Amino acid sequence: MSFPPIPEDFARTQTSLHGEAGLAWLNRLPAFTEELEERWSLEVGPPFPNLSYNWVVPAVRDDGTPAVLKLSFPGDKEFGTEAEALRLFDGGGICRLLGMDLDRGAMLLERLEPGAPLTTVDNDEEATALAANVMKKLWRPAPADHGFPTVSNWAGGFDRLRRRFEGGTGPMPARLVEEAESLFADLLASQGGPLLLHGDLHQENILTAGREPWLAIDPKGVVGEAAYDTAALLHNPVEALDAPDPKRLLERRLDVLSWELGLDPARIRAWGLAQAVLAAYWSLEDGGQVWNEALSFANLLAES
Repeated sequence: MSFPPIPEDFARTQTSLHGEAGLAWLNRLPAFTEELEERWSLEVGPPFPNLSYNWVVPAVRDDGTPAVLKLSFPGDKEFGTEAEALRLFDGGGICRLLGMDLDRGAMLLERLEPGAPLTTVDNDEEATALAANVMKKLWRPAPADHGFPTVSNWAGGFDRLRRRFEGGTGPMPARLVEEAESLFADLLASQGGPLLLHGDLHQENILTAGREPWLAIDPKGVVGEAAYDTAALLHNPVEALDAPDPKRLLERRLDVLSWELGLDPARIRAWGLAQAVLAAYWSLEDGGQVWNEALSFANLLAES
């Protein structure tokens, strides 16, 4: 097939991040894709909608196996961390890594089909239990010599926030930031054993699959205690804020996660609140706007 047009917003993202080098990478995409089609015996299709930082396209291998080709600007650290996490997870609770060329920013992944996200499950308690089951299959002890970021490293976002606003919190509500900072400090000081975690296990990153009913995609790869990995479920999806009683919905999620995973509900709540505030700042840092919905979830978690 002829190479599809590159969406304008994706091109803007690459040139904004990488300048002329990003433009050069975009210009090389057609030839690089053709090279990988031959190397990995693939036929690729047009890109998935809503691309962010990576060029992601469906593919079919010569034997008919569906796959996903994921390409990143070379040298992207998070891309390498994702690949290493997928290698270590080895398909347990998550899509398999079928091939990679990290020097050039390429991964070939198992395509999950039918691929419907967990948000399609109408019963929120059932969806939360399904997510917990995926977590149990994913988590494993972190290798002693790992190069993954830690939850403690990620907490450095609060230091960046303070530096950015000369000790203040800028557009972020000071009360929530201070509570999140305090919670992070207390939780980090009392963490359980270090596990390799997904790091962004929200409902859109858990899909229906063939070899398992549900599998995860797009791991960040971070090392911390188990309860941290529940946090993304507590500030997603934003539509949960429109529920008749969103506070009650979050309370039931906490109950289900604690029961299914055998974790302290107070730690789940605390990580959920603290990480929601951090995620709101990351949005400001990356895209120029505070993620106000994440702060709304944090407020709900703080009310109890």
